[in-house]
Amino acid sequence: MLNITGVKQHAWLLFDGKLWQRNYWEHIVRNEPDWNQIRAYIQNNPLQWTLDKLNPVYGQSRGDA
Repeated sequence: MLNITGVKQHAWLLFDGKLWQRNYWEHIVRNEPDWNQIRAYIQNNPLQWTLDKLNPVYGQSRGDA
């Protein structure tokens, strides 16, 4: 019970009363092809970081900076 009390008194303040992200929807994995698509996304998504405009070094590798 001490952990629950501590979370309520201290950690909850970090969330400003809101725990879930706004406009967030869950996706239910319904079958194996769906699972494989999600797994591929998770695996490949970090590789896209170099192409992301929010990346602070975006474009530097192409000489655009």
